[in-house]
Amino acid sequence: MAQYTRKQVIEEAHKLANMMANTDEIDRFKQLEAKLNENQKIQASIKKIKALQKQAVNFQAYGKQEALKKIETEIDRLQAEIDEIPIVQEFKDSQVVINDILQLVSNTIAREVTNEVIRSTNGDLLSGATGSATGGSSCGH
Repeated sequence: MAQYTRKQVIEEAHKLANMMANTDEIDRFKQLEAKLNENQKIQASIKKIKALQKQAVNFQAYGKQEALKKIETEIDRLQAEIDEIPIVQEFKDSQVVINDILQLVSNTIAREVTNEVIRSTNGDLLSGATGSATGGSSCGH
């Protein structure tokens, strides 16, 4: 069985990241992000929200609860308005897809490392126990 250095494993991780960065899903995400950045209405609303958030922080610091509630309501209204724009929903859906892929890759790596440890110690894959003499503890995910 081949032995690898940490450096080699990290190099492979960089290759995998590069592969993932060049998938159709990432291309779609980049296209949607560019469209969002070009959309003046969305950008104007985002600027308003950021300005209102700064005001909200000040009102909170000075205990102005009534003014804070009004600003939070306006922030929620603007956010809902932005969320109704189809491109925004597409962008959010794209983020979910990418996060799912990252999670799948991460979980697959963790599972395979654990399984390889179990196999290499002649353990039991079904129970997840290694074959070590110390009672067969499993390698955590």
